[in-house]
Amino acid sequence: MQLSDFDYDLPNELIARFPPRNRRDSRLLVADAATGQIVDGEFANLPDALRAGDLLVFNDTRVIRARIHGRKASGGLVEVLIERVSGESSALAQVRASKTPATGTLLELPGSALATVTGRDGEFFVLEFSEPVHAYLERHGEVPLPPYLGREATALDSDRYQTVYARHAGAVAAPTAGLHFDQDLLQETMRHGARHAFVTLHVGAGTFQNLRQDSINANRLHGERVTVGPDACEAVIRTRECEGRVIAVGSTSARALEAASVSGTIRPLNGETDLFIRPGYRFRSVDAILTNFHLPRSSLLLLVAAFAGRDFVLRAYRHAVAARYRFFSYGDAMLLLPPGARPT
Repeated sequence: MQLSDFDYDLPNELIARFPPRNRRDSRLLVADAATGQIVDGEFANLPDALRAGDLLVFNDTRVIRARIHGRKASGGLVEVLIERVSGESSALAQVRASKTPATGTLLELPGSALATVTGRDGEFFVLEFSEPVHAYLERHGEVPLPPYLGREATALDSDRYQTVYARHAGAVAAPTAGLHFDQDLLQETMRHGARHAFVTLHVGAGTFQNLRQDSINANRLHGERVTVGPDACEAVIRTRECEGRVIAVGSTSARALEAASVSGTIRPLNGETDLFIRPGYRFRSVDAILTNFHLPRSSLLLLVAAFAGRDFVLRAYRHAVAARYRFFSYGDAMLLLPPGARPT
């Protein structure tokens, strides 16, 4: 398969540029690959689609204020997007400037802070800050909205581009399927008999970028930090033993669970993953995926196509376009059910 096999037409007006009035005010497309059935619904009614014994697995990463505008000591403007904080005062970052900054370049940042380019790590710049990075970003950084929103971040985004259960700071993009949940809806899923587990995958900016090579197998993903603890592993094992469904809330939760399951059995993981899930991949721990609608030609679209089949997923996307669903980070959601029996 080629990347061109994972394209679709999306009218620009269907990109959700702002969040809905309330978190749960989104639509929910339930797409069952086993029956071919595609049903329109409301996200607030998600608990009705759950069964007693299901396990919802959430990514509890917290988005950091990763975008900074500054200038070079020579006067040229720069935009810094932190990819990850690598040490107390160091970080990997994308740096946009009229001329690529060389090693030794000094960046002047808001709040009288300085950052020095000390080298490169692949396509990222290694920056050394004059003060602790996390504290600096909290004071002077901006919410790193995806570029396809085409607008500057507002005070509203500080709250809404963050899940209500975010705990561990480190992501530079939100695990967007979780944005639909408010505290009341989380409680409602539990009253319907579902249980909750949490993993942490610090989403990098590369996760939402288009892939560059048309040959799918020629592409690679950047490594992202991931933690799947013993409690989450035990919850997955217990759920599957009792024939409940493990429902990954978002593609990042699915990647975390699958990264911890590469041996065939889910095991605690605390490290990095560059797992690239594409058609042909055999899922080991995930029985359903709750996800937003993804960019054409993206690794996330390939992930859901690997789960439910390319033709069915693209048919569901065409239905969503025709039914005027809202797309991408602040858009509507899809509950994707697999084409056959889960792996044993």
